[in-house]
Amino acid sequence: MTTPGPRPARRATTVADVARAAGVSRQTVSNTLNAPQRVHPDTLARVTAAIDRLGYRPDQSARSLRTGERRTLGYLAPVDDPHDPNPLMAGFLEALVDAAGAEGHHVLLLRPAAGEQHARAAIDAVVAARQVDGLVLADVLPDDARAAHAARLGIPFAAFGRTGPDLPPHWVDIDNAAATAEAARHLAERGHRRVAFVGAPTPLPWLAARREGFHREAARLGLTLVPPPADGDLRTLLRTPDRPTALAADNDLAALDLYEAARTEGLHIGRDLAVTGFHDTPLARHLRPPLTSLRLPLRAIATALVTRLLAQVRGEPTPAEGVELRAELIVRPSSSLQSPRP
Repeated sequence: MTTPGPRPARRATTVADVARAAGVSRQTVSNTLNAPQRVHPDTLARVTAAIDRLGYRPDQSARSLRTGERRTLGYLAPVDDPHDPNPLMAGFLEALVDAAGAEGHHVLLLRPAAGEQHARAAIDAVVAARQVDGLVLADVLPDDARAAHAARLGIPFAAFGRTGPDLPPHWVDIDNAAATAEAARHLAERGHRRVAFVGAPTPLPWLAARREGFHREAARLGLTLVPPPADGDLRTLLRTPDRPTALAADNDLAALDLYEAARTEGLHIGRDLAVTGFHDTPLARHLRPPLTSLRLPLRAIATALVTRLLAQVRGEPTPAEGVELRAELIVRPSSSLQSPRP
């Protein structure tokens, strides 16, 4: 019995194959892929159907040589512990990959080499190798050295977090103060008059904005703000005779600390105390009771970043200002009850 030899490799479908199948010119196929607005709708539908039927995939390397686009965006991923990852940034990366993919781009993860304190070398390497069309930066500060270096190099970038006045306003951020103001209103609507805002003291601008937004709205509503103890021991806060009946945390992990402190003091979240968090990480849904938290619109953030970045890559007009997006308050049983009776 003769053993059959290996089958010859299947020839890749070409533009010419698509053109013959659709009964159009190769230029019409090219326009369908790269400038569909130039193609009559009936022709566009016929060519698109032929592309799908034949399984045609454009040669991205040839496209890159022709247009100069690498079809890849670099993402400077924050340093994280693989055994204790940041669930928020993991969700952001998922949204970023989807947003880039919707525009026909991949995402290349970058990070400084071990022992390096700055990302400049990582940025220089991908720019020199022409590996990416632009950069997405996260956890950006007003004086962010990564954004400043990208601006000096002239490589397009978009920042999750506000850049300072000396840098291009290619940023997208959350209105953190408006978010915690909504949390304050939510607690006031449930009859709480003594409230507190808890979180680690930090110079990070987004955390400072959350604290300021809650305090300002609480004052406007005539609520009594109970200051957290100087030593940061939440049990001390809950032992005071005039303890707050509602507490807002600047992130979900801080809210978890409140759950633990309440349990130690024999108090029940949702019955004796109302608690809100920030980020709406998966932790919020699995706490008992589930935690009311402010959800960041990660997909909207990622889409806005990719849109702003590709506008720079393609030489299109870019907005003169950054954009603020709103967080959404997700109400769960941790804050759904009315204020406890005195």
